Amino acid sequence: MNRRASSPFIAVAAAVGLAFGTACTAESGSGGGGSAPPTTEASEAAQDTPKATPSERGEREDLVSFELDDRSQAGISDVWVVWTIKNNSSKKSNYTWDWEAVDANGTRVANSTEYVTDVQPGQSSKGEMVTVIKSVDGIKLNVTSFERMMAP
Repeated sequence: MNRRASSPFIAVAAAVGLAFGTACTAESGSGGGGSAPPTTEASEAAQDTPKATPSERGEREDLVSFELDDRSQAGISDVWVVWTIKNNSSKKSNYTWDWEAVDANGTRVANSTEYVTDVQPGQSSKGEMVTVIKSVDGIKLNVTSFERMMAP
């Protein structure tokens, strides 16, 4: 087997394993459960970082939506992060991005890495993952890095 061709597969397999093994980690919780409507939005700051080149900003536009969905019921917390990716390139692509959830005091309450693979040109892909966030009140999502890679 060609070593160069197998490297991306190994990297994706390891990353997926890591994502399932660590999912979301909380550094501190925000109390309460409740059923308040989601009031968070993906940060535009990651899109406008000084390091971003025009091509990276174009990649970042493929992340159509990225938000928290509060599915809590009967006092049981159930907060998910949900997203939609749309491949605006002309090649089948894989995506990876890092994110954090920050409370109103600026404290990070969760962070993780998301992976989406094999999105065809023009195709959209939706996904979701449960978080350890207890309440969406005052929580803001920040995308801290975003990368689109050509899929093999």
